[in-house]
Amino acid sequence: MWAFINKLRSPKWFYAISERLLPWFWVAAAALILVGSVWGLAFAPADYQQGNSFRIIYVHVPAAFLAQSIFVSMAVCGLVYMVWKIKVADMVAAMMAPLGAAMTFISLFSGAVWGVPTWGTWWMWDARLTSMLILFFLYLGVIALRGAFASRDSASRAASVLAMVGVINIPIIKYSVDWWYTLHQPATFTVTGRVGMPMEMWVPLLIMVLGFYSFFIAVTLMRTRSEILRRESNKRWVRDLAGGER
Repeated sequence: MWAFINKLRSPKWFYAISERLLPWFWVAAAALILVGSVWGLAFAPADYQQGNSFRIIYVHVPAAFLAQSIFVSMAVCGLVYMVWKIKVADMVAAMMAPLGAAMTFISLFSGAVWGVPTWGTWWMWDARLTSMLILFFLYLGVIALRGAFASRDSASRAASVLAMVGVINIPIIKYSVDWWYTLHQPATFTVTGRVGMPMEMWVPLLIMVLGFYSFFIAVTLMRTRSEILRRESNKRWVRDLAGGER
């Protein structure tokens, strides 16, 4: 573990290793999302209560999973940056934030669309919905803090602290359906419990979740590579790289 952390101190190493990983994640994302979406939208059976309106689950659930996972990842990166001063961790956290905000918005919007035929309304101040809305504002806060300081180090520290404090909202999102009376359905997937849908429904959903995560990793690697080149533009290895690509 310590050897890996020491390697992360080198933006050059991260740039090189990510170059080898990036094509694999792009291919995985494209293949998984294509298979999962076609299977889920065209071949999975309709829900016995909701009919075909339930198919929005194949976007809503992966986006919701990813929105929460990205914020946890940002908090971990923030901790690594604050403790070990690893610049790459801060770059990764900065590059993840807009994607996390986008996934949270997609989750909220798709949930609102789903709520019309299911609950008869676009929005309710339900515990799960409200905590997801708070997550969206936390993402916006992290993004805003990174542009609110003249000093990059001050901006990074402020954003890291907000991510580490705001991560307490993640278990609230997860367990809100258990702690309070809520219209939102229980968790679709559980580690210890039984999946609450037929296999021909949850298998394409699982494929979509894996596809969304592959897409997230690919986008994060790509954006972090660009950020490394921007921040390290005065380093010799970047100048040599730019010279070799001409």
